[in-house]
Amino acid sequence: MSNEINCIALIGKQNNPLYLKNFSNTHPDLKYHYIAHTSIDVIEERVASGPKNLDLYLGLLYAMEDLAVYGYMTNTRVKFVAVVSVTEGIIRDAEMKTIFKKIHNAYLSQICNPFYNLDSQQSIDSKAFSRAIEAIGANTNTKTTMDI
Repeated sequence: MSNEINCIALIGKQNNPLYLKNFSNTHPDLKYHYIAHTSIDVIEERVASGPKNLDLYLGLLYAMEDLAVYGYMTNTRVKFVAVVSVTEGIIRDAEMKTIFKKIHNAYLSQICNPFYNLDSQQSIDSKAFSRAIEAIGANTNTKTTMDI
């Protein structure tokens, strides 16, 4: 993928922020907190108006300036938001689905920890989870694909 992931955010089932990782040097964390929070409304609207057998991947939620916001929601209503810069090229849904599945696997590893309280509204502060999310962002941001 030629576009870079600027931010990955996890939002709890009660719309509380669980985790936010900023990969961008140009935008402050506060901007991504705002983007993640506004994406909750779009996700809730899409889920309410969509079919009941909803795919976990919600696709492009909205675009603003040079950023595209993509969403994913688990069966337990935990929401994942990825903010991608759209300076060049197009973003394929298959690539975003792969990224969200990696994020979902990292989240599953986190909640399978017997010391993690799933019903807690506290943010995720696990070093292993942070490393997994950083690896997802680093691998995606350094990988380039050539269309032949």
